[in-house]
Amino acid sequence: MQKIIANLSLLIGLLLFSCSHPESGDYKRNTSKKKYFRNFENSNSEVLYFEVENGVKYIHATINGMDLRFIFDTGASNISISKSEAITLLKQGTLTEDDIIDVQEFQDATGAISVGTRINLKEVQIGSQILTNVEAIVVDNPYAPLLLGQSVLERFSNIKIDNRNNQIIFEN
Repeated sequence: MQKIIANLSLLIGLLLFSCSHPESGDYKRNTSKKKYFRNFENSNSEVLYFEVENGVKYIHATINGMDLRFIFDTGASNISISKSEAITLLKQGTLTEDDIIDVQEFQDATGAISVGTRINLKEVQIGSQILTNVEAIVVDNPYAPLLLGQSVLERFSNIKIDNRNNQIIFEN
């Protein structure tokens, strides 16, 4: 419980003292505003076009009303956002104290153990698909990459990656 309070205090403290918003121009990751999706009529499929930079696939999604560019990461357990995005969501009122679940240790791709705040995102939109109450992790690093992981991907019955056409096909 003390970790939850300490982490919440850190987030609220940062909120009060402000910080650079990820879309302020200080960060490169949110510069593209293009929508990369196509909805097939009379179909349960949704196609998102992805961008590739240095071999990494990026897709656009909206969390609690904020458009963001995520790394499409099938190996990540959850959506992962940095404390910068969490603070912006707090400022907008789309993330509240009630959405904070607890503090959790997690292992990153390097094998290092870190501590993050587990939160509930009220809404995650992928193309025209709207998912509600999606678990995410807030990483205590303003420069942490945004990852779209299994807490979103497992909500779809099938996901296909078409590398030739830079498309990810989500099926319900």
